[in-house]
Amino acid sequence: MHKLLFVFLCTILIINANAQAPYDRAIGLKFPGGFSATYKQFVTDTRNIEAQVTLWHKGFRASGLYEFNFYAFDEVPELSWFVGPGAHLGFWKSAYKDSYNSDIDLGIDGIIGLDYKIKDAPINVSVDWEPAVTLVGSAGFTPAFGGFAVRYTF
Repeated sequence: MHKLLFVFLCTILIINANAQAPYDRAIGLKFPGGFSATYKQFVTDTRNIEAQVTLWHKGFRASGLYEFNFYAFDEVPELSWFVGPGAHLGFWKSAYKDSYNSDIDLGIDGIIGLDYKIKDAPINVSVDWEPAVTLVGSAGFTPAFGGFAVRYTF
């Protein structure tokens, strides 16, 4: 089993090594896990950072993510899947401070999803799942974050 996993990972890395991101930067909106502004910046052809600022009825959250992009869909070069780690810092509205016994929400995030750059248009769309483990504040696992993003690429 370990050999099969090793061969699979090597194959993904070889495919990924020859790929190039179809855009450099993107800015847009993401929903439904609240209402988020999102900014994505590639730091290499296959790695990017993403910043998100999310507003929802309980407060505000800022997240930072480091994403690894895999261009494994030969028939659709504008499509990739991505995965990566991150962190978040949030602040509760006063109505929720007592419920969560804290003013802040601090934790680690993960992300996995699909990213598509629309050919011949400066538009990128993505869908993802972004679970989080909160360490300070409402400590626990939050499986519901993530969503659908639409971004302008440049």
